[in-house]
Parts: sequence; structure tokens; C-alpha cells
Amino acid sequence: MAPAASAEKAPAKVNLTLRVLRRRADGRHDIESLVAFADVGDALTFTPGGALALTVGGPTAAAAGDVADNLVLKAARALAERVEGLKLGRFMLSKRLPVAAGLGGGSADAAAALRLLARANDLAPHDPRLMQAAQATGADVPVCLDPRARLMRGIGDILSDPLDLPRLFALLVNPGVAVMTREVFAALSVAPTAQTEQLGPPAGAAALLAEIANGRNDLEAPAIELQPVIADVLSVLRKLPGCRLARMSGSGATCFGLFDSTRAATAAARTLRVGYPAWWVRATVLGD
Repeated sequence: MAPAASAEKAPAKVNLTLRVLRRRADGRHDIESLVAFADVGDALTFTPGGALALTVGGPTAAAAGDVADNLVLKAARALAERVEGLKLGRFMLSKRLPVAAGLGGGSADAAAALRLLARANDLAPHDPRLMQAAQATGADVPVCLDPRARLMRGIGDILSDPLDLPRLFALLVNPGVAVMTREVFAALSVAPTAQTEQLGPPAGAAALLAEIANGRNDLEAPAIELQPVIADVLSVLRKLPGCRLARMSGSGATCFGLFDSTRAATAAARTLRVGYPAWWVRATVLGD
């Protein structure tokens, strides 16, 4: 009897705020980011048994690059290095999110792979080897391992406990351009020794909402320098009826708008699809 396949969602990560605190001596950057997860994303299935393999399909598969470089395989190998006799098998990835889009799609895929391998190998969800493998795979993978709203610090390796974020009705918009994270950080002017106050996790829903409203994304300006169309997306979002806030996520180019209801976000999505048919547009809900 063939082994049963199992499936995991790989939800999009949205950086509601993103502060770059300093550039470290090793050239990497310490950040502080309030992160939430959307109810849209990629999907991953796993069939245990046999050699490690990956097949990629879906609407955005063509932009996903060489399968051999996919973070799903990197995560699986990282866990296999830490768990003797790890049972591997075949992954099938359905790519639905735009690539190099500031939504952590590849990181979410890798985290989903680790969750699937944990289930197939009877590893506890909080087995420390899962987090070690996540950290070895990529900076955004740890926060995606248990995809709930959190404050993320350091290079993505310092995570708060899950935050009680109220449901946020959002519109995600990507203009169809890829933005490489390393290029955005290279265009950012942050001194290696710059000291910035580190804040604690906001306490309570009202404080969280205030943190979002008063926050910023320090990568927005350098990303716009590289891809000016991001400024166009933000301008269009801010003019939509009911849009309370518009900001870029991560290193871009995806931007999000926050609305008061699912109905308002869905209506805005319809408007954008008519006016900008080449843009990737999804109404979604952020938060638990």
C-alpha cells in the first residue's frame, strides 16, 4: 500500500512594520518587525518514502527558479543533518504567491516542509532541531515555522511569543516586478554602529493597532529607488475607498492596504483588477 500524502499551507508573511536597527559588523542587518500571516499562500504536499525530491507547479512556478535551489530542499537537508535516519520523500509545491515579493513565500514553503517532515517522522512541533534547521535555511524561515503574529528581531532569529492580533482585512498588491532583498539592503544607509531603541511587544489589541498605524517600513524608500512602480502601487491603494493605511511588506514589491471589512477589501480588489489587470491582487485576512 502506497504511503499517504499529507498537505500543509504555506501562508504569506506580511511585515506590518519593519525597522532596520543597525548594520552589523558581518554586513547583515538587525531588524524589528511586526509580522502577521495571510489566509493566502502556497501549498505543499509530501509523500514519504524514497529519495528526497521536489516538483514545482502552480501559477507562479515559472518564476520560482531552479528546483535544485529551492528552500524546500534546503530545509529538508538541514533537518536530515540534525535527525539521524530522517524519513524523506517527494514534495509537490503549488506556487501561488509572486516570487521575490516581500511575502516570504520561499521561507513559508521551507517552514511547511519542516512541519510535514516533523509529522512524518513523529517529531514534536517544538523539537529544537526544527528551529535549528529553520535558522540554517533562511532568515525568515523561523517566524514561518509556527505562522502566527509575532514581533521578530535580530536577523529573524529572535521571536516574541505569539501576539493577540485582531483580524485585519487587507488587500495585497504586487505590480509584477521582482525585488531582490540583498539589493534593497545594499541601497539602505544604516551605519554599522547606529543604536536604536528596541521596543517590547505591544501589549493588547489596541496597542498593536497603534503600533501598526504609527509604524513604518525602513526598506520602502530604497525599494522604491530600485522599482519606482512601488510608489505607484502605494498611491493607488491610498486612494481606494475605505483604505485606512497602505505600506510595503518586507523588501517589496508587494504592498498591503488595510480596510474595515472583508467587503471593503473585496470591493477594492475588484476595482484594481479592472484598472490594473497585470497586477497580482488578493483580498485577504491577516491574523489568527
